[in-house]
Amino acid sequence: MSFDEWVLALGVLLLAMVFAGTLLSRLPLTGAMVYLLLGWLLGPDALGVMRPDPLRYAATLERLAEVGLLVSLFAVGLRLEVPLRDRRWRLPLRLAFLSLAAMVILIAGLGMLVLDLSPGAAVLLGAILAPTDPVLAAGVQSQPGADPDRLGFSLAGEGGLNDGAAFPFAVLGMGLSAHAEHGVEVLHWIMVEFAWATIGGLAIGATWGAAVGHLVVFLRSRHGQAVGLDVFLGLGLIGLAYGVAQLCHASGFLAVFAAGLALRRVGERPRSDTHALGPSGDAAGHGYSTLATHSHHASATMRHAVETFNEQVERIAEMALVLLVGAMLPYAVPLPAVWWFVPLLLLVLRPLSVLVATVGEGVSARQRAMMGWFGIRGIGSVFYLLWALRQGLEPATAQMLVSLTLWTVAASIVAHGLTAQPLMKRYGAR
Repeated sequence: MSFDEWVLALGVLLLAMVFAGTLLSRLPLTGAMVYLLLGWLLGPDALGVMRPDPLRYAATLERLAEVGLLVSLFAVGLRLEVPLRDRRWRLPLRLAFLSLAAMVILIAGLGMLVLDLSPGAAVLLGAILAPTDPVLAAGVQSQPGADPDRLGFSLAGEGGLNDGAAFPFAVLGMGLSAHAEHGVEVLHWIMVEFAWATIGGLAIGATWGAAVGHLVVFLRSRHGQAVGLDVFLGLGLIGLAYGVAQLCHASGFLAVFAAGLALRRVGERPRSDTHALGPSGDAAGHGYSTLATHSHHASATMRHAVETFNEQVERIAEMALVLLVGAMLPYAVPLPAVWWFVPLLLLVLRPLSVLVATVGEGVSARQRAMMGWFGIRGIGSVFYLLWALRQGLEPATAQMLVSLTLWTVAASIVAHGLTAQPLMKRYGAR
């Protein structure tokens, strides 16, 4: 296709999603399911417009997945308003670390005992498929506010944290692989790849998110400066947190998530000689410039503008990446193992890992069952797959990882998309 034809196709697709949005909201369907089908239609098995061979273009596809994941992690952080010292954070933390570790162990054991993978490849497969997706869980996302439902909040927090928490296990898998240049030094892996990457990433992101947010609010409310270009503020903070963390050998994913959390918690700096214009800037009828520079509204205005823009970018990233997943499916040969591995992971291994993380947390049987089912696999798994392919794997191992990963993601998009609305409606009614 020529550039003009690509632009035309993109325009038609975006407008079609606008006009079909209301219809989709009434059906047990999600936008991701539509993007997945369209991606397959555009792929080599149908129209042949897109040919994103993951083995051939791993480096380019990895960067696209990485950018989409960063945008989504920042968006999730912006949406979570529960105070950081609130004990409700215990459950998402346990899900993000304990459940993820349990999933890596279970999948790795299955890979070695049944799939005949080497220890390194088996651990790598576990690291690829263990993280849940913060983008595709639209039907079960946490509602805004400081008192959200425990189910939605826990799943959103888990998705925001475990995409970064999976990286040490991916490094471990590559280190154990026979084709890695260097072996694994256990102490180095524990102290640097796991402990420092996690703590350092969260600390760096929180520091920069808070610092940038407070600086912007101060300049706006005291000097009328740094007003506008909120689009650049969100993207700039993502780049700053990620870049500094990566240069410090910490987790860039956790840094971006923490930056979103910190920006959400930047408070107002009210001046003693002023008063609030009202509980809502829109209701009070004041314009953006007035609200952005008012000491009682500067922070809320900044957060609202950043969040609104970031949500739109997140939707575009979701569409692009799920289209790519659909177009990559023809390259994922449906090996015999796919037919039992995928349902086993979604129906057995995920609930078992959730059980490990929820013991002693006072979670009801219904909530535990919902958390066990809605462990949606998505862009995080695609990113780690492409990262592993770029590092270099044996052809047979690479093909197995591609097949198991992409078919798991596709099955998760369809199965969870079909069940999200009816199950959440039933859960909310009870």
